[in-house]
Amino acid sequence: MRLNGVLAAGFALLIGLAGGAVMAPNAGAATGTAGVTAAVPTPDPANNPADDPAAEPPTIMATNFQLPFPCGQVWTGNSSASSAHQSWEIDFNRGSTADADLGDPVVAAAAGTVAISAHQGSTNGYGNLVKIDHGGGWSTYYAHLNSRAVSAGATVSQGQKIGTVGNTSKPGNNISPHLHYEVRSGSSYPSNIQKAVFNGTTFGYPAQTVTSKNCGGTSNPYTPQEVCGSGYDVIDSAALGTAGTVYLLYNNSNGYNCVTTIKKTSLGAATAVSAYLEVQGKTRVTDSGNFSYYAGPVRAAAADKCVKWGGKAGSSAYDSPFEHCGS
Repeated sequence: MRLNGVLAAGFALLIGLAGGAVMAPNAGAATGTAGVTAAVPTPDPANNPADDPAAEPPTIMATNFQLPFPCGQVWTGNSSASSAHQSWEIDFNRGSTADADLGDPVVAAAAGTVAISAHQGSTNGYGNLVKIDHGGGWSTYYAHLNSRAVSAGATVSQGQKIGTVGNTSKPGNNISPHLHYEVRSGSSYPSNIQKAVFNGTTFGYPAQTVTSKNCGGTSNPYTPQEVCGSGYDVIDSAALGTAGTVYLLYNNSNGYNCVTTIKKTSLGAATAVSAYLEVQGKTRVTDSGNFSYYAGPVRAAAADKCVKWGGKAGSSAYDSPFEHCGS
């Protein structure tokens, strides 16, 4: 298992459109205990994905958006690296090489309804695009995705995986993998593009390195990093309906993976929840029981190994294939 390391600013050619802490106790009737150390043309508004023409700009800025990446991940955003950009659009990268971020998960910045999930083809430079309508005239755009995990019309929760980082665009437009992110309010392009706000703080334009607080619900007092311990960073996650989120973390210093399932409902009450980790060629390790806030941590040495991981909360479960193989 390899964690993409040194941070790097996003460098894109968009054409045509423009904290690890000591493990906290899992309070409640039971706790998770199975810790195993085992020159660009001017964009044409007619070529942009459609906004709702009836939407009226809201009177206040939406401040409940989070970074569009899993809880605890650190990304560098840049609004000026591409000459095709409008004022407040952001390109995100975190890896040390051009392809380091390819396939990394992208999650919803806020809850809403998927308005667009499509490859834009030759229409513009977006490539695979997901647009989420958050109500009140607010929407977010996630462009150049390598894959899309949601369909138009679907309801998504904050922090739910909607796709993966990619470099899709119009034919002949060769770009490096990155996430192109926009916030819009109203329907008059491009004046509807707004400054991005993450966790209540306006992004530090033109460039800033930001840690994701998109942790699947603000009422659970525990984060994946707190559960797994110092040195672990989130590298993947999967929503378990509305009941919780299961997270895969990696510690680059010792080569260990960690899995924890963080509850989003029935907080403080001991309910069934589980988390597991299976290193290829090794026995699966599972933490399962009635817990108040989370299951896990489940840890195992997995440097240069493929892993299966997953968990369950409520009636929803996630089971990954063998993936995240080291190199």
